[in-house]
Amino acid sequence: MRHLPFAALATVVLGLSGCTWVHMAPGAKAVQVMATAPTGCEKRGEVSVSVADKVALVYERNDLRVREELETLARNEAPGIGADTISPLGP
Repeated sequence: MRHLPFAALATVVLGLSGCTWVHMAPGAKAVQVMATAPTGCEKRGEVSVSVADKVALVYERNDLRVREELETLARNEAPGIGADTISPLGP
């Protein structure tokens, strides 16, 4: 009986590790992601995105998953400012 809270927490953490809370918005699939801004492009603006890298201060999320979610969030914002290509300003 003493192990029940630990087992419940472990089940939740393992379940959350496979989940993503960020889904691709309509129009975002057409947005290209480049490592650096290509020359000759017109800058349409900047967007700032963020996601949690820890769950409940106990579980650190996979770096790749965090990057993917940040990219998806940025791609979701691009059509709203008329952009078809994005590139990160930093890590």
